[in-house]
Amino acid sequence: MKQRNTLYTKILLAICFWLSANGILAQTGTIRGFVYLNKTGEPALFTTVYLKGTTYGAVTDVNGYYAITHLPPANYTVMITSLGYDTVSENVTLTKGQILTKKLYLQESKVNLAEVRISAQQQARQTETQVSTYVITPKDMEQIPTIGGQPEIAQYMQILPGVVSTGDQGGQIYIEGGQPVQNKVLLDGMTIYDPFHSIGLFSVFDGDIISDATVYAGGFNAEFGDRISAIMDIHTRDGDKKKVTGEVDASPFGAHALVEGPLAKNVDDNPNKASASFIISAKNSYLSQTSKAIYPWIDSGNGIPFNYADYYGKVSINTPNGSKINVFGFNYTDNVNYPNFYTGGWTQAGVGANFILIPSSTTSLMEGNIDYSNYKVNQQGGDTSTIGTFSMGLKFTQFMGNTDLMYGFEMSSTTTNYDFTNSENLYIKENYNSQEINGYVKMKYTSDNKKLILEPGFRLQYYGSLTQFSPEPRFDMKYNFTSKFRFKAAAGLYSQNLIAAIDEQQVVDLFYAQLTCPPTSETPGTFTPQNGAAFTVNNPLQRAYHLTGGFEFDPSQYIQMNVEAYYKDFLQTTTLNYNQIYNNGTPGVPDTLSKPFLIQSGKAYGADISIKYDYKRLMVYTVYSLGYVNYWTGTYSFPPPFDRRNNLNVVVSYKAGKDLSWMFDIRYNYGSGFPFTPTQGYYPMVPFNNINTNYTTSNGNLGIIYGNFDSQRLPDYSRLDVGIDKKYQMSQTVGLHFNLSVINVLDRPNIFYVNRIYDTRVNQLPIMPSLSIGMTF
Repeated sequence: MKQRNTLYTKILLAICFWLSANGILAQTGTIRGFVYLNKTGEPALFTTVYLKGTTYGAVTDVNGYYAITHLPPANYTVMITSLGYDTVSENVTLTKGQILTKKLYLQESKVNLAEVRISAQQQARQTETQVSTYVITPKDMEQIPTIGGQPEIAQYMQILPGVVSTGDQGGQIYIEGGQPVQNKVLLDGMTIYDPFHSIGLFSVFDGDIISDATVYAGGFNAEFGDRISAIMDIHTRDGDKKKVTGEVDASPFGAHALVEGPLAKNVDDNPNKASASFIISAKNSYLSQTSKAIYPWIDSGNGIPFNYADYYGKVSINTPNGSKINVFGFNYTDNVNYPNFYTGGWTQAGVGANFILIPSSTTSLMEGNIDYSNYKVNQQGGDTSTIGTFSMGLKFTQFMGNTDLMYGFEMSSTTTNYDFTNSENLYIKENYNSQEINGYVKMKYTSDNKKLILEPGFRLQYYGSLTQFSPEPRFDMKYNFTSKFRFKAAAGLYSQNLIAAIDEQQVVDLFYAQLTCPPTSETPGTFTPQNGAAFTVNNPLQRAYHLTGGFEFDPSQYIQMNVEAYYKDFLQTTTLNYNQIYNNGTPGVPDTLSKPFLIQSGKAYGADISIKYDYKRLMVYTVYSLGYVNYWTGTYSFPPPFDRRNNLNVVVSYKAGKDLSWMFDIRYNYGSGFPFTPTQGYYPMVPFNNINTNYTTSNGNLGIIYGNFDSQRLPDYSRLDVGIDKKYQMSQTVGLHFNLSVINVLDRPNIFYVNRIYDTRVNQLPIMPSLSIGMTF
């Protein structure tokens, strides 16, 4: 009875809180709406909207939406000051209980951009927790050498704190000790299973259609889940709502084309009129063909064996009150033909829709998505891996003055198929179906004096194939000691179902197969932690917790410093057993030789420091990362092939000319050597097909005797890239674009891999100049 009364009391308190909150809202008013760019009709992201002469204000989100709540009834002046745009000012009258919706439009300023001070990033650093969080904008991507002439998120990702790349070739990104499969990549809400091409210079995303990308390197909150390391959340922009425009360009690496425009125009920005637009993008590489003629010094004239093709399309429909629906689709392909190393490729395609709904009578925001995607990777010899995923979700955000409440749910169904023959000639076939349902809630509280920001969150994840619930508390916080010095921290518990079937003895494994967690019958029954007693493995669900913290310091309004330390404990992960030589269930055989999958644990920890100077024409960005990653198999520990101790990036960008049409970019990257397993010797590997096999006359293959696992280090990596960019405006609508870039200016011989059969070293890309020409219309 006592427990029942306690429950009734909690319910009554919750109802009273809800009624009181709504009562307060009824006595006050709300000013909300969207901010758009007048030239294209695109949402204006991360723009500060404030009420003149007051402390009330808000920052627009990725949809351009803002909401200023709990306002006393009065006359206000709504204002916007944003870099490169004229100041917006509009007088409004707010009555009691009113929800006033205002669309605002930013007009490009005639003031020289070089003279405008930057304030938006400073504002965000004081109002958002931003723990291990990095926002990438189109401007950021333009400030590094653009290989092939196009802004490329793959190249910008490599300079972020805590990020390790396999280099020019391989196309894999590791974030604060997390493997690629442990990092979820979202494109407009849809999961992308392989976001980077095999040539590590390019992603599948067209940089010209990205509106923003946010990388949560660790400690991410409850709105994201089903990954135990990091999140990369990418949004594409809408097509031009005013006129048809486009772009075409070409370089020795490939060609690119983009066209966009209105389907239903709203030229006069009539607030009572709907609009619709489209955008289509295509880019492809013909590097394997052109490199033989243009770069004859590469691989003795054999060229660079990478090709890819990426297509994306999107239709956006906007209603008069700002509600919107997007329908989009994509098809990405990648092919590699590396003799004596790897021949194969992958294809991924998908279609989806997302929407944002603005109810007329509440201050809440409703968002949703539904999508389907399919990913298939194959390699010579018949090895294949496929993933098909259907997912949908709803998210609600309630704005309540200095408190925002976000909650929602997601559900997905995934089918994976894996067909593979390992080095012991044992055929492995795994087919799994997985259903996942989750719900989450996150609250953001900002104190009245704007110094303290708290973001507690909770996520409940259910994995149907494993019949496993995973409760996951999350927490972020920031404290503004002064306007220039801030402390921040985050922690959380995370889980994931997806695993990667890769050869951990290789620094680069281009056959990056992925599948959902296998049943317990295909993993060892027990696991012994590094510092503990053996326990029974009840399920193979992968789990981890994160601890991260640091501080931000702004010595001046043009210099920003960020220092963070992180710790990730991968409590349990599942990996493919490449040493399996017996069928699962063979009597008298240890699990390490018969189970298709093994259980591991691991730890990743380190620290990052970044310093950015950005004023007028000059931008300098320096990042140093110190990292340690170590795995435990149950019997021994080892550093994985991506454990890079030191990583340094320096980027310099300078704009020149009266109209700032010249840009000079430099990027330098240094990385200490990766671990690798040395070759100890060779032996004739005779296939004993039956008991009558005559080993004295049979033709055997060359067998490799490996040394201690990852016991040595490859040489250090060092690369300097430069770029020069020039834009000519031929008329009001037509422009030309020229880009000269050079990869590896110093022609440093960075190692790619060692061919064990021929005992030869294969290097990454040598010096490679490239000239691209483009036209906008």
